[in-house]
Amino acid sequence: MAEIAAVILAAGKGTRMKSELVKVMHPLGGEPMVAWPVQAARAVGAVQSVLVIGHQSDKVRDYFAGAADISFAVQDEQLGTGHAVACASQALQGFSGQVFILCGDVPLIKSETLQAMLAYHKSRGSVLTVLTTHLETPYGYGRVVKREAGRVLRIVEEKDASDEERSITEVNAGIYCVDAPFLFDAVTTIANDNAQGEYYLTDIVKTAADRGLICVSFMAREPAEVMGVNDRVQLATAGRVLRQRINEALMLGGVTIIDPATTYIEQGVTVGRDTVISPNVHLGGRTAIGANCTIEPGAVISGCTIGNGVTIKAGSVLTDALLHDEVSVGPMAHLRPGTELKAHVKIGNFVETKKTVMGEGSKASHLTYLGDATIGREVNIGCGTITCNYDGVNKHRTVIEDGVFVGSDVQLVAPVTVGRNSLIAAGTTVTKDVPADALAIARTPQVNKEGWKLKKRD
Repeated sequence: MAEIAAVILAAGKGTRMKSELVKVMHPLGGEPMVAWPVQAARAVGAVQSVLVIGHQSDKVRDYFAGAADISFAVQDEQLGTGHAVACASQALQGFSGQVFILCGDVPLIKSETLQAMLAYHKSRGSVLTVLTTHLETPYGYGRVVKREAGRVLRIVEEKDASDEERSITEVNAGIYCVDAPFLFDAVTTIANDNAQGEYYLTDIVKTAADRGLICVSFMAREPAEVMGVNDRVQLATAGRVLRQRINEALMLGGVTIIDPATTYIEQGVTVGRDTVISPNVHLGGRTAIGANCTIEPGAVISGCTIGNGVTIKAGSVLTDALLHDEVSVGPMAHLRPGTELKAHVKIGNFVETKKTVMGEGSKASHLTYLGDATIGREVNIGCGTITCNYDGVNKHRTVIEDGVFVGSDVQLVAPVTVGRNSLIAAGTTVTKDVPADALAIARTPQVNKEGWKLKKRD
């Protein structure tokens, strides 16, 4: 069985994006746009993908750094798609299988479509198969000109097409499956005698026809798959398509998404069965959510691992946190990186945590900041409690052992340790360690001046 490789064209700047960021690195569904055709190539079995890069090549290299199946070819001058593929030929020297040519700005192509295209390519004994689609309004696309028997004769770009050719509605998607020996020989024959003065990859279709070799087209069933992204309007359109695919896959896997149109889930997020996701939820950063969870409206969760039976209430924001089973968070809570909540922990409204571990069954129900803290089991944190973890230069840690009851409006000035089973009275500022089983109280004595108000009025 012949091996498969891919050439992915990603050298253009993308001026219509009107951005300082090169087009193919614009985020889409939680990945840079160029990552999607790379994933499709991998899924169809490509052993190597050559990315043809140019503008901001360092950004593309950095993203794929360490990927053994990715190599790069630099196109210093963007002289057309044929020139781009010629730049990649050195990286695939000696390769004799089939090469998929994909576009870094065509992110919606499915691996299933590429797999079917490859099978058709082999069944027809073709040296070149062109992916096409039908468009009612094909303006701007290259037209596919065929023989009566259906073999492709040539592809004509919009600016070079005659009126008759412009009437053709079957258009080139810019994606090809090509036998490698033919491809790397054919690109050396391409000329630039066209309206753009560029080296069109499409010219290899005519080369195949002139040599009497078989060149066929394969139709993409969904035109959206071959949609190019050239501006931010098209970027948003592609994002909607990807979100729909992601949401549908989760729902078919047993997740309830109440309103998929207003639910934003990125690639790589996993969700367990019977979890219910409400509208306006954002899930990203490779988040993993267990089974039987409830995610209420407006929750924003990124890079988190969440156990089974967890409730995330409305408006809560969670980043790089670990939640064990049966935890409840929110509403309007903020879990920052380094937070770990053991089973049955409750974090209530307007509670913020950062680099804090809370033991099983502990709770902080409202209006609290817990930063750089280690909190034991069955600890109650009263309303308005603050761990004072920063002295203006360094961060310090607060340790609260099992069974402690912390009253309301307590300040714990770190570094400090509160021993197990102790009680911190409301309004206390804790500046030194509290032994186990103790009561800590630090308040200014209350003074009542009787009749004071009457005297002030007189």
